[in-house]
Amino acid sequence: MNNSLADSTSPYLLQHAENPVHWEPWSPAALERARREHKPIFLSVGYSACHWCHVMAHESFENDAIAAILNDHFVNIKVDREERPDLDAVYMSAVQLLTGRGGWPMSVFLTPDLEPFFAGTYWPPQQRGGMPGFPQVLHAVIDAWTNRRDQVTKQAGEITAALSQSLVAASAEGGLPTDVLLEQAAHSLGRMFDRQYGGFGAAPKFPHPMDLRLLLRTAQRSGRLDDLEIAVHSLACMAAGGIHDQLGGGFARYSVDERWLVPHFEKMLYDNALLAVAYLEAFLATGREEFAAVVRSTLDYLLRDMTDPAGGIWAAEDADSEGEEGKFYVWSPEEIATVLGDSHQAALFCEAYDVTPGGNFEGHSILNLPRPLAEVARKHGLAPEVFAERMRAAREQLLAARSQRVRPGTDDKVLVAWNGLAIDALARAGAALDEPRYTQAAARAATFILTECRDPQGRLAHQWRQGKASGLAFAEDLACLTEGLVSLYEATFDEQWITEACQLADLLLGTDKSALVAGGFVDPETGALFRTSPAHEKLLIQQHDMLDNATPSATGMAATVLVRLAVLTDRERYRQAAEKAITAVAPLAKRSATAAGQSLLALDMLLGPIEEFVVVADGDATTAHAAVRSQCTPFRPRAVVAARRHVDAVPVADAPRLLDHLFVDRPGEAGTLVLYECVAGACAAPRRVEGVLPRPA
Repeated sequence: MNNSLADSTSPYLLQHAENPVHWEPWSPAALERARREHKPIFLSVGYSACHWCHVMAHESFENDAIAAILNDHFVNIKVDREERPDLDAVYMSAVQLLTGRGGWPMSVFLTPDLEPFFAGTYWPPQQRGGMPGFPQVLHAVIDAWTNRRDQVTKQAGEITAALSQSLVAASAEGGLPTDVLLEQAAHSLGRMFDRQYGGFGAAPKFPHPMDLRLLLRTAQRSGRLDDLEIAVHSLACMAAGGIHDQLGGGFARYSVDERWLVPHFEKMLYDNALLAVAYLEAFLATGREEFAAVVRSTLDYLLRDMTDPAGGIWAAEDADSEGEEGKFYVWSPEEIATVLGDSHQAALFCEAYDVTPGGNFEGHSILNLPRPLAEVARKHGLAPEVFAERMRAAREQLLAARSQRVRPGTDDKVLVAWNGLAIDALARAGAALDEPRYTQAAARAATFILTECRDPQGRLAHQWRQGKASGLAFAEDLACLTEGLVSLYEATFDEQWITEACQLADLLLGTDKSALVAGGFVDPETGALFRTSPAHEKLLIQQHDMLDNATPSATGMAATVLVRLAVLTDRERYRQAAEKAITAVAPLAKRSATAAGQSLLALDMLLGPIEEFVVVADGDATTAHAAVRSQCTPFRPRAVVAARRHVDAVPVADAPRLLDHLFVDRPGEAGTLVLYECVAGACAAPRRVEGVLPRPA
């Protein structure tokens, strides 16, 4: 048989379509062939922007001798972890159980009954660095399967039983946690904090946006300045580091060193969406304009380089270009001088951005800011604002020059969950920064997802690429998209987004009986969310999605948005579901704050005090946001905002709408703007807001 990946929609699978390995996608046909031929399965899982996936592909999967071993003895299945997060999560659990660590490429050997019996990640083509060579691994597996099959299948059953046992959600005693859990999490994060370089722990360092957002909240809740300092210092260090693309905006996946200098160069949509919200909240909490600038440059990167013409936002950019990791991003002094022309300007830029003859990365320089620009300006007797403008102009020239280089590969699939995160970031930034282009991009992406990302039965799909939607939405897709739609409502006050959000929430909870086949992710015993619903393919085990990884857990994100929807719509079932979900995660959060940051954000919102801002006015969304900004503190992490024109504010008895309860007895009149504010159920007197000019409807 031949390699059968050519018809795949996955950019990652297409990268392997010419391999001599006879790859098959995960499919009933491939699984049946393994059973029929009594062959073990070699399951290889990765993603298109994964550097070490490319390395193993080049070293082993393009090697004819290694391919011959795989083709003769295994059914070889290639999976894109971003297309099938359910499969990835199941077998990553097996890798972690067997090896004590995980990562990609993920390499798992399965029995024809899909039970794992041996696993690892990257193996080199020959033995080196204490690792066995991949052929050595393959021959050992073949020998075990041929000569000790009973022992192998027994071990596989034991591994599967251990995986099933590990999935039992811990019972949460004592009911809904209190703010003590938030305080414990803040103290835990404080103990891990790197006070010199920011962030948590040692290298490699990941951004932890949910944890930083949590610390902004605990700082506000407790008045503890150290929590604020941890978040602000970490964000400032990341923004100055090489992990941050100083020219084009956006952030790489993580830093391989402790000081954020050398990134693992791939850029993921989820990182940039989550970090944009973290920087936005830091700006609102501190007023530091440099954080707002990071928000703008990050979102501008997504709109400029990562947006599909149809409206969705692409998944990732590769770390490699022209076969070299980071080549697209690094510079030499000579290249800087050639682009900028002015030798003095080039020397100043090189000093400011750490570009040296020896370089800071394999003989070249990753742009970063070892010192604030103002400090460099003072050294040279220049006014900080003049120097900042010169550096801005230089960055524009260099970005234009860089755009002529061979760009890293783009994974142009549109994933619903990650787009939900991006819609959330764009909508929040559009409202807070008064940037309509971000709000418009959020609305365009949301419209695209809701209309184009549908399976043939009309159910929400997991992904879309080049005109084709595929896969059934997972819990994370529904939860993240719902969060984005609620933020989009609060940015536009267009109530269609709340209607859509409630429909998705009901699918998530399984309360929409007309569409139950496409929903119902809640474990009735614990309140946590399963990754899949009864409509999905039944895998070896069914897992809860309770722990944050690079992205928020579905349980934590669902709890967050259900609290918001409960306040906006007055639907008690949303609040009850959120409470159960948070209670289910609490034991895990006590053990590891970084594993449950999103659920702790939901707890913070649930505990309140929740602020309700209701605006009745002539005018549009900009008018309403200006009114709230003029009367309230900028950082309002536990707030919901609703607005209607005065002619629409009075509920109609025979045509009720979702948000009517917020507008009962809150009338307006032509030419006025009235702000109603309630905190923890106690309402202040209505305020007519002066100085905000209504715009014609």
